[in-house]
Amino acid sequence: MSEYQNSEVATLAGGCFWCLEAVFKDLRGVERVESGYAGGQTLNPTYREVCNGTTGHAEVVQVTFNPEEVSFREILEVFFTIHDPTTLNRQGADVGTQYRSAIFYHTPEQKEQAEETIARLNAEKIWNAPIVTQVAPLTEFYKAEDYHQDYFENNPAQPYCQMVVAPKVSKFRQKFLEKLKR
Repeated sequence: MSEYQNSEVATLAGGCFWCLEAVFKDLRGVERVESGYAGGQTLNPTYREVCNGTTGHAEVVQVTFNPEEVSFREILEVFFTIHDPTTLNRQGADVGTQYRSAIFYHTPEQKEQAEETIARLNAEKIWNAPIVTQVAPLTEFYKAEDYHQDYFENNPAQPYCQMVVAPKVSKFRQKFLEKLKR
């Protein structure tokens, strides 16, 4: 399960992992966020291989959280707010299966909650198109190279961080102010 006692883990793909990591690190109840790769067939993939789109892997974050402070459903609520789950294999200018929207569930309960959340959001017609988020079992998680960990925190002046990551973090902080760590 997790090295943290009574913790749970969620593995999510929603475009560039730098964006997801930066947001989830600020969410109360989240104990750790690691960027990595999941959902493909290549063993021990590198960032370059994943970016080429030939591994089948998506860029993901693995979020370790305390379910007494934040539920998996709340994790999903944030997830569906910070990316566009209606675009197949793309988030903005990032295009390819490595940028797909996916929930890699760890338990049957996570699968059920993910499917229920998607059905509810589709019924509410929040977006103009149906949600295309893949719901699949996590088979293997490969941690990304060290320079991808804490990327936004360590590279705030980098142009991608300023133009793409920072606006997503800002949107999250405004919408979920009461759920921030600080």
